[in-house]
Amino acid sequence: MLGSQWLIIARAWRIAACLWTIGIILWASITYTVFAVLTIKPEKPTLAEGIHGGWLVSVVAAQSVAVLGTRLAEGFGDRAPYVLLSCLVMWLGGGMLYIWIISLIFYRYTFFTMQPSDLTPPYWINMGAVAISTLAGALLVLAAPLAPVLQDILPFVRGLTLMFWATATWWIPMLVILGFWRHVYSRFPLQYDPLYWGAVFPLGMYTVATVLLAQAIEVPALLVIPRGFVYAALAAWAATLLGLVREVVRSWRSERPQVA
Repeated sequence: MLGSQWLIIARAWRIAACLWTIGIILWASITYTVFAVLTIKPEKPTLAEGIHGGWLVSVVAAQSVAVLGTRLAEGFGDRAPYVLLSCLVMWLGGGMLYIWIISLIFYRYTFFTMQPSDLTPPYWINMGAVAISTLAGALLVLAAPLAPVLQDILPFVRGLTLMFWATATWWIPMLVILGFWRHVYSRFPLQYDPLYWGAVFPLGMYTVATVLLAQAIEVPALLVIPRGFVYAALAAWAATLLGLVREVVRSWRSERPQVA
């Protein structure tokens, strides 16, 4: 994400390329270490206790690498097709990982009892992970002229990207309904939690992904969605920031020495 900022805002290709390399290293080392340790550890939680939307950060990590690599590809000159091929592989692998994990999450949703306290903010990553998959796919479609392999499978990439977007869109009403059930019907307290930043990210990502998707599949009518959705993302960001500020102020006041 930081590399994309350097590239888009500052046009600092070399810095972004360095961050992309670091991102690849971190993705590989953390992903395989974590999943290997979880596989071989002798004591494991039950599915109901262990699975949640936070697991999908592994998908976000893979797709983030694909997004930045695709944006950087043109700057690699003759090597651009190879860079885009690696991004394509990363995108497809991340998409498959999403399918594996979301299947377990959906199983937990439908066949285990859910308490209001179970629906923590990271469940919004259910949507965010597939939204960033949409973004990566749309960028690959737009970069297809640089790589023969992408041109050969362009209809497939377009179709899979549209499926990712449709899945992200499906999740939004579901998550809103569950949020209503948690905070309104079940009266679970709505108070600041750092985990709410994990809910803000998917809203912004869905907005950006829809803009790029409209360009990739040449359907300008889709732009009406991000034109309105961006305000929901900004409102969520502002509310979470306000909650953070209030929490910091409250903590500062409680720790300040009392004057006799």
